[in-house]
Formats: sequence, C-alpha cells, structure tokens
Amino acid sequence: MNIYKNLNEITKYIDDNLEEEISYEKLSKILGVNVYTMQRLFSMITDISLAEYIRKRRLSNAGYDLYKGNLKVIDVAVKYKYDNATSFSRAFERFHGIKPSLVNKHTKLKNFPKIFFNENIKMTTELDYEIITLDKMDLYGVSIATNNSKIGIDAPLFFRNIIDKYSNKYGEIKYGMITYDIERENSKKYYCLFDKKIEKFEHIIIPKSKWLKFRINSQDAKEIQELSHKFYNEFLPSINYNLKELPELEYYHDNVTDFLVAIY
Repeated sequence: MNIYKNLNEITKYIDDNLEEEISYEKLSKILGVNVYTMQRLFSMITDISLAEYIRKRRLSNAGYDLYKGNLKVIDVAVKYKYDNATSFSRAFERFHGIKPSLVNKHTKLKNFPKIFFNENIKMTTELDYEIITLDKMDLYGVSIATNNSKIGIDAPLFFRNIIDKYSNKYGEIKYGMITYDIERENSKKYYCLFDKKIEKFEHIIIPKSKWLKFRINSQDAKEIQELSHKFYNEFLPSINYNLKELPELEYYHDNVTDFLVAIY
C-alpha cells in the first residue's frame, strides 16, 4: 500500500465533499484500517487533526465565497455545515480575523490550502518488533498538557522535573504515557507513571490488551522520539494493524525503553 497515494485520495474526497457530511468510515476504508487508526495516522503525519483540517478547508472556502459577494452569511454557514450563523461567525472571525459580515472586495483573507502528499517517498526503515499481551495495569502519576510540536521539549523536561521532585520518595518512574484526543488540536498529555499506589497522584488503569513492542536500547528522549516518528510515518502505514483506543506507553527498565502501542 502506498500510504501517500491513499492520503491524497482522502484529501481529494474531503475537498469534493466540503459541502456535504464527510464520512469517516469512507475515509478509513481508503486506508484499509478502522476509523480511530485512520484519524491517528492522519494527525501524526500531517500534524493536524482530521476534524481541524476539514474545518480549516471549509472556512478557507467560505472566505472566498463571501469575497465574491454572491452569498449571504447565513447561506455560507449552511453551505459549510454550520448549525447557525452565530457559530459560523465566531469560527470565521477566529480563522480570518474579521467578521464574515464585513468581508468585501478589499478584505485580506486567510487561505488554508489542500494538503498534497509526495507519493514517491520510499519507506526503507526496518523495525524489529514483538506482539505481546499485557495484563491490566494500575499506575499512578502526574501529567503535563502538550502537543505534537512541543512534546519533544516538554516530555524530557517534565520527566527530569518529576525525577528530581519524587524519586527519593517513590523510586524510579516506570512508564511514560501519551494520551491523544484526536478530534482537537493541542490534545496530547504526557504522563510520568509509577507502579505503586500514590494517593495524591492520578490513578491510571490500563486494561489487558495486545501490544506492539519496539525496544530502544537506551532511555534517551531523542531516540524514543525518532522511533515514534518512524512508527507513524513508515511502519504503521505499511502494515495491517488497527490501533486500539488506548494511550501510547514507554516502559523504562534495565537501561532500555519498550515503546508500546495497543492493537486489536
């Protein structure tokens, strides 16, 4: 499967249906995975959530429609699937920096272009992995809000701060955890987790599941991030696994890191 060819089919389908309800099920069938996996892949490769991409494409086109001067604000709101003119006007002003009712031939508007993918990219990385089953885990920890662009800095700094603050009292951090809200931007949280009960920390339950395990022979943040990038951009698009709606885990032990992704 050429993931980039299929992603171009997805962005084409989206552009062809900006004035209609966009079926995530149809998009997932283009990639041959479930809806959740499709959304994760899209957001990790493009650095924007699918919902946000669709929203920005609609608002970009809405600006052009109003610039032409042929439609009323309410007509454009309905055209691009907004429930009412008020919610459309708020979204339009946040995106373009001007109220839709004030748009005229001299207005400067923002354009969010359709994403095109280079279909000639070759995927040559080899990653060794195992499929393992882990029993239910009860973990306790603290978190920091982050996103795709910031996590490379946020996670290592937060990890070091938690070690400095709590290691003498609670011992080593056992897991790093990344949670996703794939419907929103700035949607990640990074957790430092301990495998012992700590009353003041958040209690995290990880249910029994099957996992893809990739071993990194260090606990270096840069190496972990490089493997995560290779996983989403090269490994996952080339295989037929569906992701489970569970957080991504990093298990730190014996001077190595196990990068864990839950699958069906």
